[in-house]
Amino acid sequence: MALRTRREPDGAAAREETAGVRTRRRAKRGTQGKWGKRGNGVKRTGLRRFFTWRRILAYFIALCALLVGAFALLFYLIDIPKANALAKAEANVYKYSDGTVLARTGDINRESVPLNRVPKAVQHAFVAAENKTFYDDPGIDPVGVVRGLVNTVTGKGTQGGSTITQQYVKNYYLSQEQTVTRKVKELIISLKVDQRNSKDDILAGYLNTSYFGRVAYGVQAAARAYYDKDVEKLTVAEGAYLAALVQAPSQYDWAVATPAAQRLVTRRWNYVLDNMVDMGWLDAGERRALRFPVPIAPRPAQGLGGQAGYLVDAARNELVAAGVSDQELAAGGWTITLNIDPDKQRALERAMKPALRDADTQGAAASVDPESGRVLALYGGRDYTKHYLSNATRADYQVGPVFLPVVTATAMENKQGRKGGRTEVKDIATALGLPPDTTGLTNPMTVTLGLAGASPLRMAGVYATVDSHGKRVTPTIVKSARRGDETAGPPGAVGDQVITRATADFLTAGLVKNDEGPRAARTLARPAAGISGTSDDKKAAWYVGYTPDLVTTVAFFGEGAKSRKQIRLKDTGTDFPEKVWSVYMREALRSTPASGFDLEEAFPAVAEPDPVFRR
Repeated sequence: MALRTRREPDGAAAREETAGVRTRRRAKRGTQGKWGKRGNGVKRTGLRRFFTWRRILAYFIALCALLVGAFALLFYLIDIPKANALAKAEANVYKYSDGTVLARTGDINRESVPLNRVPKAVQHAFVAAENKTFYDDPGIDPVGVVRGLVNTVTGKGTQGGSTITQQYVKNYYLSQEQTVTRKVKELIISLKVDQRNSKDDILAGYLNTSYFGRVAYGVQAAARAYYDKDVEKLTVAEGAYLAALVQAPSQYDWAVATPAAQRLVTRRWNYVLDNMVDMGWLDAGERRALRFPVPIAPRPAQGLGGQAGYLVDAARNELVAAGVSDQELAAGGWTITLNIDPDKQRALERAMKPALRDADTQGAAASVDPESGRVLALYGGRDYTKHYLSNATRADYQVGPVFLPVVTATAMENKQGRKGGRTEVKDIATALGLPPDTTGLTNPMTVTLGLAGASPLRMAGVYATVDSHGKRVTPTIVKSARRGDETAGPPGAVGDQVITRATADFLTAGLVKNDEGPRAARTLARPAAGISGTSDDKKAAWYVGYTPDLVTTVAFFGEGAKSRKQIRLKDTGTDFPEKVWSVYMREALRSTPASGFDLEEAFPAVAEPDPVFRR
């Protein structure tokens, strides 16, 4: 059989075939084109023609030119202004819910000092804390500026990363408002100030205008407020603490800081010192030998005696947590109306007074409307000017048996298959309103024993959530805050359903039927639920009780009158908190019609009290 072979075309035929292929390819490109289908001879249409790589590059160059031109124009138009009116700061006016004045604050503690009075090591501590490149930068940090503008536009509030020059400009020339306009002005003025002034002048201005808390402006006032000495005598360790403090004065003041905040400021103190070593400003051996310098107890401002100072502090801390800076509040001009009902406040003070005859016992109470979350009355201690730390908001004493309903709620939620998996006690505790960093919540072996530390105000919020059938209630003391056209305040106090209504109603029914527990609720002649108990270490006695209209926590803590350290209560019973609760609630609810609990969704098991309430 003969093998077939492919006949190769001759030269002419090959050329003709190649020409035909080229013709067909050109015809195909005319129909489909390089970038996809389109009609013969028809140009690209739609958005695609505007976004070729050449056009995108042109757009980018044009945008950059526009921004540079706009910046150049603003740089020319914006001059360095005169100093702002902070030195003439107005008072903040605090009012009760009915509009009557509670207190006025506004005295500014300020004393400017030349830079040569500030020890070099203290100067370096502030630079290490806030702006390590201060001596070399042009007055701004481009990355920080972009981050700040983005955060301002997106509503994320104050950002970190501003240079010392920017902070000085904000404190001395501008306001504390968080707007794009103010940020742009800050940027341009900072560049001009850096060109006009020496770094020493800028640093001196920054140190003399920064706010340190305790109504102290400037490093000299801060040295007196925190260490009772002039700035010249500050040690490296003390200077590092003040440098760390500027970031969050209300949070980092050691006298009132929570354990979590104390850990944060200690960490920042170490960060400052480590930066000083990195910059060659502190010997590594000297740094290792330094110990944290605990500041002295604060001297409360005059005019805030009795409960006024506790109420003002609680309102201020709530506003700071909502995003109003310490500096904005310290600048003054605010009218801050509280949710505090003056009649209920006076009733609570009268009820607490007879129970505080022992100098080694501290009292606390918080009363909350479970429907709105409004804090209607608050008792922080005998007198703000004598005991600066508010007992109503401190969280360093164990809650004991009043924590047990949280444990029961966890069991009930797991029984109902909450979220399709097992829920831990910590999850329920934080859902009900305790902070995630609450002491004692992280140890699963002890959390069920009530060893967690929580404030009376927080515990009132937990029980208000139960009272509101499982909807999250966050106690709020601020009703409104206004300064000119500016308004501020905490977010909504009533949130989402955090435990099922069935669980919440089961807890309330069990506390109503708590026959072997506290009997204070029976004295009201209206439906009420309650639970009492003493902490395992016998340093705290609690009573938490509520009606459909009002939740009130009363607690007594053992604290040495001279040492200010926790001690065992001399009377470890729960009679005092129960009696105070009964006396107060009778008067507070005098004009409120009695109403019963709506417990339609409680489990049938509530016919017999759950054993957890019999401890």
